[in-house]
Amino acid sequence: MQPRPFLRLFRYSLTTRAPLPANVAPPLRSIQHSRPFSQTRPIENNWPRPPHRTRVYNDDPHYQLSQAKPLVTSDRLRKFIRSPSLHTVIVLSVAGAIAFYYANIQTVPVSGRRRFNCYSDDSVKAAGEQQVKRLIWDVEHSDTHFLSDWDPRMAMVKRVMKRLIPVSGMEDEQWEIRVIEDPNTANAFVLPGGKVFVFSGLLPVARNEHGLATVLGHEIAHNLAGHVGERMSGQIGVNVLLYSIIFLTGGLALIGTHFFGGAILDLLFSRPMGRLQESEADYIGLMMMAEACYDPREALGFWKRMERVHQEEPPEWISTHPSNFNRIQKIGDWMPTALEKMQESDCRGTSAFADLFKKAMERGVLIE
Repeated sequence: MQPRPFLRLFRYSLTTRAPLPANVAPPLRSIQHSRPFSQTRPIENNWPRPPHRTRVYNDDPHYQLSQAKPLVTSDRLRKFIRSPSLHTVIVLSVAGAIAFYYANIQTVPVSGRRRFNCYSDDSVKAAGEQQVKRLIWDVEHSDTHFLSDWDPRMAMVKRVMKRLIPVSGMEDEQWEIRVIEDPNTANAFVLPGGKVFVFSGLLPVARNEHGLATVLGHEIAHNLAGHVGERMSGQIGVNVLLYSIIFLTGGLALIGTHFFGGAILDLLFSRPMGRLQESEADYIGLMMMAEACYDPREALGFWKRMERVHQEEPPEWISTHPSNFNRIQKIGDWMPTALEKMQESDCRGTSAFADLFKKAMERGVLIE
């Protein structure tokens, strides 16, 4: 069989190629491709690939975590702090906060105190409703209970409230009265929306309806003066200040503000503010009970009895309430005005003082 022309020509070219000089090495490319007719597949490197090139290893969360880059670095943080856009945001935020603060400043008519209150009456009532539900659940799931309507102690509280509600300036509220059977607790409070809670242990200290009107008038006064909304608004300022300190220190102050920041701000701001609110409620409550034809002089006896009950009270500077000694002294100073208010009252339950207070609050003026 004769070889085909192109094979013969190729074979001739291979055999007649001139040899390379002895001092010249063959090109690497020619060596790599010098087996054009070999049917053997090139041998691949079967050594294991590096871990970062394997799919299984790339799906390993531990490996991914080890290769992760930090989101916040010192360089990024430095650039962020020096960013002009950040400075613009800070200036606008501070300006907006100042404008919001002064837009919600109020003057308390009976003391002239300037305060920040950004919560509406509806928001405060909604918060009070949640607190009422929680209190009812706690009482129903504890060893105590609410007194029934036929209980004489319950009847006494209702008689006093029947005379105080018309002079409270909040006649339109959905008033609910509850007395909790707890002889060891001498306390009472009125939540927003007209929700009255009295502990049975308070009644022996009050002794009579005049003494009970003293404390209930005081608690109603907190609602008339909007002290609950003021306390809620104060928490906004405290939280903003704490988080600002944490942000400006890069999180280093997180531990300190968590353990000490809240306590320090509470001691410097919340507790003194609480004592001022208590004094305002004492004055407003005294005027309301006098307008309801309860003898304001009974308030002096009531707080003296409370002083004996709370003999181990903390010093005034770390308490949210004024000391009983200072409270009694101030009530004595207000007594001539309260007696005059009682003499002017027609005992028909007109809310002259409460209406005057609300108008003065809207206008931002003092009650003369």
